[in-house]
Amino acid sequence: MGYPHMRMGLIAMISALACPLLVGLFIVSASHAGAPIEARTLKPAAAFNSISDPAEKSVALFREAGAVIQHPRCINCHPAGNRPLQGNDMHPHAQLVVRGEDNLGSTAMRCMTCHRDKNFEPAGVSGHPLWHLAPIEMAWEGKSLGEICEQIKDPKRNGGKTLEQIVTHMAEDTLVGWGWNPGGNRTPVPGTQAAFGELMKAWAATGAVCPPA
Repeated sequence: MGYPHMRMGLIAMISALACPLLVGLFIVSASHAGAPIEARTLKPAAAFNSISDPAEKSVALFREAGAVIQHPRCINCHPAGNRPLQGNDMHPHAQLVVRGEDNLGSTAMRCMTCHRDKNFEPAGVSGHPLWHLAPIEMAWEGKSLGEICEQIKDPKRNGGKTLEQIVTHMAEDTLVGWGWNPGGNRTPVPGTQAAFGELMKAWAATGAVCPPA
């Protein structure tokens, strides 16, 4: 067997042996996930109909949607660095997990090595078929809601999406939807994805005005 085959075989073996250990560490790290966040609902988009000024209404709608956007369940997967974040205190991912070149982890520790197609409740490990980090240009960590808003609208920093596509992504994407069903002892994001989607649609319809940065 040539060296390249041996190298790839060794990597596969390390990954197979590492995952049971990592799952155990997930259980330990879950007990240090930060203080619980008080659950809350989202105001429906219709609750802002009394605001007559379109720009003011648009900002108010986005501020309400911001309760989801700036929640740890979302920020943890939109980090500013090369490591995912964990817990309500948004600490760096245990086990020295890194972003990797394709936002799917390093060669020897791919995200899907432990994060499978659904949450694994016995160990509290999160999961989804498309589990990955948002690209670095979509980082939200450390930014104000106004800065995130401007970023969301910028095709150079949102994956080349139009505003309509962004709204559809927020309202219908199943990985976004994981935030409402995070499993383990994680605090879900507020409200429902349907309510969040309606807020984003109303925000776009009123001019997609951003809060001050």
